[in-house]
Amino acid sequence: MNLLSQLNYTPQELKFGTSGRRGLVADLTQLEIYINVTGELRYLQTLDKTQGGIQKGDPFYVATDLRPSSTTFVGKRGALTQAVLKAVADAGMVPVFLGDIPTPALTLYALVRHCGSIMVTGSHIPFDRNGYKTNTSIGELLKEHEQPIAESVLKTRAELYGESFGESIFNEYGQLTTGAEDLPAKHDGAAQEYIARYTSFAGGTPLAKWRVLLYEHSAVGRDILRQILQALGAEVIPAGRSDEFVPIDTENIDAAQLEFIQALADEAGGMPDAVVSVDGDSDRPLLLGVDSSGKVRFFGGDLVGMIVAEYLKADAIVVPISCNDAVDRGSLAAKLEPKTRIGSPFVIAGIQAAKAKGKTAVCGWEANGGFLLGSDLGGGLRALPTRDAVLPIVCTLLSAQQQGLTVCDLFARLPKRFSRAALLKNFPRPVAAKIVARFSPDDPAVKETESAELRGLLKPFFSAADGFGEITRLNYVDGVRITFENGDIVHVRPSGNADELRVYAVANSSQRAEQIAALAIAEPDGILRSLASACSDPA
Repeated sequence: MNLLSQLNYTPQELKFGTSGRRGLVADLTQLEIYINVTGELRYLQTLDKTQGGIQKGDPFYVATDLRPSSTTFVGKRGALTQAVLKAVADAGMVPVFLGDIPTPALTLYALVRHCGSIMVTGSHIPFDRNGYKTNTSIGELLKEHEQPIAESVLKTRAELYGESFGESIFNEYGQLTTGAEDLPAKHDGAAQEYIARYTSFAGGTPLAKWRVLLYEHSAVGRDILRQILQALGAEVIPAGRSDEFVPIDTENIDAAQLEFIQALADEAGGMPDAVVSVDGDSDRPLLLGVDSSGKVRFFGGDLVGMIVAEYLKADAIVVPISCNDAVDRGSLAAKLEPKTRIGSPFVIAGIQAAKAKGKTAVCGWEANGGFLLGSDLGGGLRALPTRDAVLPIVCTLLSAQQQGLTVCDLFARLPKRFSRAALLKNFPRPVAAKIVARFSPDDPAVKETESAELRGLLKPFFSAADGFGEITRLNYVDGVRITFENGDIVHVRPSGNADELRVYAVANSSQRAEQIAALAIAEPDGILRSLASACSDPA
């Protein structure tokens, strides 16, 4: 009897998303994690070190976020970290557990040592999901790695499923026979190196007169971020700490979340100068200013990226197509590289291309705020070509401080373009794919068009009564991005990590951007639902 024949459930295979592997906790057996990690490590062991390869006997670093399923069983599922550590050891590597730290802290620590790493995290996605993200010894997995990894995982799956059940290290539930055993002692050097990265770069206590409200929730980086800001001289007011996981999506901050953050600010004992936070695995920032009336004002990650790039004096910037087009209109326009598809692997590829052209201060960012530094800069700030949340927070506050501005006034100097992101959850991916296909050119090589036919197909969904003008341009770098004559932009794109359909709205006022986002996700017959209905199969 082999292992597969004795499993008392139907295995659900993990798939690549835009960044790592994600799935429902209900499907995340230790066996499934072990299969995928083993397949990935076997592939990395075939690569040369210059390509990101790893070698048996090398250290391999592992860290985790604060989701319960990351380290313990939730029913019969979970304890993912134990499965990862077991796979690393069985692959001939030396597992080093760094504990619960931010994803960029793990990545930085491993890259400095030219070693691979895995972060056990579901990032910002809902509580009922989880996953992990693998890094090579030189950076993130890129799109070019996916196919050979898939082949390695397929071979590994067949091998493990075919093992004798009596000799397998897994039981009928897909659990390791050792279960959710205690984790090894935590090596704490990574946290200290991550803190030193920013305190050395900023130098001294430049934020000595700043009061910063830190919305902690369940972010794994909450304590580290507090230590960094305090070391820079800021008075940090911790608030909203939660022992239960809170899925903060930094590019989809809704009215209820803003209201909650406003209440935290109101209770802070005097209005803070800024409100900051990070998502679950702490690679995406959340940054809000406070205006003269005491109202918190959220600034999207694509605008934050512009502030940071200017502060760092970047000579080349890379952003995905979903970012606010203010970047095309200001001082950074001349430094803008070709826009990429959405997802850090695509941004990283763009950064590599810019460096190959001789650029020496290259950076990139995403609409969710994750900031990627592709070059070593002054002050000991080493390149970190993965999403980071702390650098954009620190640079934004330092920029405001140096210019003698409030955070709100700092952002007011950017080109007057405003963005808003929103989404529909539990939206089937096949339906989302149909929407994109229905309103895209037949030729996938066409990435921008003014096709009268396609504009005509889309026009009924964007009425003059809702404030939309004529459609002037369509972009298909990633999803469907629609530009209107009045400057409105509506970008529809399926999530790469979950069953979600996202919309990115850009307009000439924050009110209009918010209105477009609300029109898009309205139930039951908003723009996104109407597009889905138009693509549904006839009864």
